[in-house]
Amino acid sequence: MKHRAFVARFLVATFLVLPSAVASDHPVGPRYLVIHADDAGMCHSVNMATIEAMEKGLVTSCSIMVPCPWFTEFAAYARNNSHRDYGIHLTLNSEWKYYRWGPVAPREKVLSLIDKDGYLWGGVEAVAANAKANEVEIELRAQIDRAKQFGVPISHLDTHMGALVSRKDLLELFARLGLEYNLPVLWFRSVPRPYQREYPALAGDLSPITNAFLKQRLPVLDALTTGVPDGSHEERKQSYMRVIHKAPAGVNEIIIHCGIANDELKGCSYSWKHRDEDRQIFTDPAVMDEVKKSGVQLISWRQLREIANGGKSP
Repeated sequence: MKHRAFVARFLVATFLVLPSAVASDHPVGPRYLVIHADDAGMCHSVNMATIEAMEKGLVTSCSIMVPCPWFTEFAAYARNNSHRDYGIHLTLNSEWKYYRWGPVAPREKVLSLIDKDGYLWGGVEAVAANAKANEVEIELRAQIDRAKQFGVPISHLDTHMGALVSRKDLLELFARLGLEYNLPVLWFRSVPRPYQREYPALAGDLSPITNAFLKQRLPVLDALTTGVPDGSHEERKQSYMRVIHKAPAGVNEIIIHCGIANDELKGCSYSWKHRDEDRQIFTDPAVMDEVKKSGVQLISWRQLREIANGGKSP
């Protein structure tokens, strides 16, 4: 499947649970779980599916791709439903063959971020090889500021395709923007060594950044699942349920991708089948009932932030 080149980055297609920190750093107490839908704003199908999964299902949070053509539709929903949880899916890639988008910032200011056709780079490797950090900063600020301009109540920041963990300077920029905008980012208390080897920007001592987040009362993750193995609908559903039942104490997140398997989505994305299945699984009444019995506390990034602030809104 051609989509594999995309989902392989930042572990978004393979089964992964990052274990919590060990010894004295191991979280104790409640098992919090954010069920998070990526790629809102990508297209109409994804927008409708994400809204369905939040309103009728288990999704507690989503993140929005500001450069995409259907951003304004989802921004209007977010503006009119400000009680829900919205992050910005900071986007440096336009990965589909025919359905593509360019930067939010003026093109002449971010030339290192676009390909010969004027779109954002198709793959993360191209971003890592070509992007100038100062131009990445211009583009990311433009995305955040445009979301604010459209009235999106932003709860956190994360990264599309993991482009912001592809280089150390981009990783540091990602963290710095979170601190400056006073927003949590998709950050880990502890990253296992195998993934540090696979993604060198995550290697080394990241504790100064982690401590800066904690000092500013910005929550970080203890465990993350960014996809389950290929298989039948039922096999994928059971894989998700195993993740939920085994969620450790602390802050867990499951990232899913919602869609409706119509002609639009099939024309946009090679991953239309998994997106439709994710929507179905996380709006399935039987799954919802099992999750309620699992002992996890479903929570949003906004609620995590309130807990980190002693029960007060930031």
